[in-house]
Amino acid sequence: MGTGSIQLARLFGIRIGASPSWFVVLFLMIYYLSGVFDDALGGNSNDTAYIVAVAGALLFFVSLVLHELGHALVARRNGIGVSSIELWFFGGLAKLTRDPTTPGVDFRISAAGPAVTLAILVACCGGLAALGVTDLGEALTLSFATTTPAKGLVSWLAGINLVVLVFNLLPAFPLDGGRIVRAIAWKVTGDQNRGTRLAARLGQVLAWGLMGLGAYVILRGDTIGGIWFLVLGWFIAQAARGAVVSSRFSERLEGVTVADVMDTQPVTVPGELSVLDAQDEFFLRYRFPWFPVVDGVGRFLGILREESVEGAVNNGHPAITVGEVLGPHPDAGSFVRRDTPIEQLLGSETLRGLGALMVVDAEERLCGVVTIEQVRRALAAAVPGPIADG
Repeated sequence: MGTGSIQLARLFGIRIGASPSWFVVLFLMIYYLSGVFDDALGGNSNDTAYIVAVAGALLFFVSLVLHELGHALVARRNGIGVSSIELWFFGGLAKLTRDPTTPGVDFRISAAGPAVTLAILVACCGGLAALGVTDLGEALTLSFATTTPAKGLVSWLAGINLVVLVFNLLPAFPLDGGRIVRAIAWKVTGDQNRGTRLAARLGQVLAWGLMGLGAYVILRGDTIGGIWFLVLGWFIAQAARGAVVSSRFSERLEGVTVADVMDTQPVTVPGELSVLDAQDEFFLRYRFPWFPVVDGVGRFLGILREESVEGAVNNGHPAITVGEVLGPHPDAGSFVRRDTPIEQLLGSETLRGLGALMVVDAEERLCGVVTIEQVRRALAAAVPGPIADG
């Protein structure tokens, strides 16, 4: 997910992207809805049905983005970075820079998406009431004999968001309902790994149920629908199994922190140094693509990248200081605390992209750098043999 992603927009500074598979789903949904609205709109032209179908498909994906934005903004409020929101074959995904560290944060982030979908559903139902629709069940199932474009469009959005809400709240990982179960079990037992395994086992049960449903649908003659259920079940099964394996990893890594593996003497650039001197003394000397920057008392100011230095020098500003080419605040995803458990780094987008994370103490002073290679060595040392799924 996210591989070959095409950027569609940015909301609240968060990249909204779509994988190529999303465009396939968009086309198929428009094709399907064109037939549905062609029947439901009665005396209206085929062009009208097509326009409503396009609007319905696009607004559905807008509602998915809003669902994921709910997860993302709550994660951000709880100190977790968000790298992007991706639309793909099975919907949307908010990509966080790290996992929640408490069951309360996990619960809030997991519940935020369904809460947004519920709000959209309520708004659609209110819109139907304003349009004079009296039979809500008929509208939600698009079972009316004929209707207007406005009623048909709002009815479709209400019905599909109801499906998204109910499906997402199923208590099975990796769905939102499964994550909520994990948070509750984590709170009750005090063990995140036990909560993860409980939710993942439920996810595996759901996956087998979906694949069985897919086989049944195929036998009934709906090959496309059956294959969709089979693929969805396979995806959920793989995600659930991955969660179980990840929880075993975490147990074996318990007690290992960033301080145990970090480099305690990183090369740093003083914030008051000119960019020309930084280029000569650091980038040309060490041939690294970036360096951490500190102030006079060792506080971490941010990451200085070679392209920023070259840009300032080439634009005729060689005398400005390193601190001036940095942002006002270091990226929250670029540093961690000394006591951060090593397993929390496994999902870090910054660690994968930059190749390292800065380590700071309680006063924000830089006290080390942990690289992706150090994390890999820690994993190899902590897991000497194969990890079982059971």
